[in-house]
Amino acid sequence: MRRYRFSAFNTFNIILLALISLMTVYPFWYVITASLTSDDRASQLVYYLWPMRPSLSAYRMVFSTNSIVTTYKNTIFVTVIGTFLSLIITALTAYPLSKRRLHGAKVLTGLFYFTMLFSGGLVPTFLVVRGLHLYNTLWALIWPKVVLVYNLLLMISFFKSIPDSLEESAALDGANDILILIRIIFPVSQPIFATMTLFYAVNYWNSWFDAVLYLSRSILYPLQLVLRNIVQNVDLSYVGGGGNDLTMTNLTMQSVRMATIIVAILPIMCVYPFLQKYFVKGVMIGAIKS
Repeated sequence: MRRYRFSAFNTFNIILLALISLMTVYPFWYVITASLTSDDRASQLVYYLWPMRPSLSAYRMVFSTNSIVTTYKNTIFVTVIGTFLSLIITALTAYPLSKRRLHGAKVLTGLFYFTMLFSGGLVPTFLVVRGLHLYNTLWALIWPKVVLVYNLLLMISFFKSIPDSLEESAALDGANDILILIRIIFPVSQPIFATMTLFYAVNYWNSWFDAVLYLSRSILYPLQLVLRNIVQNVDLSYVGGGGNDLTMTNLTMQSVRMATIIVAILPIMCVYPFLQKYFVKGVMIGAIKS
């Protein structure tokens, strides 16, 4: 009797988790099939499992103009350069703040934490960006959020978990602080660097609101902002070579929207599986006392 109950419980769990997984995966599958469909049902929110009359015309239309390619380059530039700068600056800030011998470390950490609770607001931030001559440049999408305090606190917690004996032994061998940081701390900090890379890269890749505030030239728009404009049917001139050449039916509009979504999320989806295991580790850093 006990064995039957155990098997029934397992069967129920398998069915429940399979349904939840299906509910999670199917929206992505629907976007893929709709982007490949050249049938009228693509514009009618018909739910199906396979593309009707498969065609790559929507993807050809997305990449047929330099606008999408340019926005892709903008997003890649912001993501790569922004992530690199964020990792370097966050690490160089977190390492000294993790040391007890630094006078005022708790006060400085508290000041960083204060900015998580209270910010200057949109207007003061905009004035700072314009005053630094970053307006209408891609650097306006990088410098205002080059350090996220949450990520900084995670890195501080990780550095605190590294035994002091590693640094003391290196110091006895004549290594200075910079050499200790590069040769000792960085090599043993690969998990936190992988976690921060994922956090920062996803944040930069998905950012679009900053572009609305700080960019007025469409040639500088990131991919996510163009995606937003296309999905909301605000500006379809980004695809198809311009409004004059764009003779789009509801079918084409829906297919292009779905194709643009796939084009926008595919790079992150390809990178995420390799870094996903660090995601949980990054969240748990500092949550458990050693």
